[in-house]
Amino acid sequence: MVYKRIFVPVDGSAASNAGLKEALKLAKDQKARLRLLHIVDELVVFNTPEAGFNIQSVVESMRRSGQQLLDRAVKLAASRGVKAESALIESAGVRVADVITRQAKRWRAGLIVMGTHGRRGVNRMLMGSDAELVVRNAGVPVLLVRDGGR
Repeated sequence: MVYKRIFVPVDGSAASNAGLKEALKLAKDQKARLRLLHIVDELVVFNTPEAGFNIQSVVESMRRSGQQLLDRAVKLAASRGVKAESALIESAGVRVADVITRQAKRWRAGLIVMGTHGRRGVNRMLMGSDAELVVRNAGVPVLLVRDGGR
C-alpha cells in the first residue's frame, strides 16, 4: 500500500520522537507529504499549580514551545528530503485523541503515525491512552511506534 499523506502528532516526548522518525522513513520511501500536528491542551494549565493566576502567560509559553517543536520537526523533515507542513491547534476540554482524528480526517490523511508509551495495567487505566483512542476512532490506518527507551 502506498501512502501519500501521512499525519503525525508530535509533543516532544521520546515516544513522539520515535513516531516522527518512523514517519520520516515512510514518507521518504513513499514520496509522501507529512502534516505535523502539535496540540496546546489548555486544560493542562488548570492542573498545574505553578500556573496560579497567570494562566495567559503559561498558555502563551505553551504556544511558543509548541511552535518551536514544530519548526524543528519541519526542518528535520526537510533535511531528510521530506515535504512537511505543520499545524498548532489549541484545545480546551476536547480529548487529544479526538483532535488528532478530526484533524487527520480534515487533512485527508492516508495514514496516522504516532508514538506510544506502551503503558499497561494500572498506569494505562489511570492515564488513559490517546493512541488507543486514535486507533479506535480513526478512519484510516494507524501505525503506533513504541518508545525505544523502555
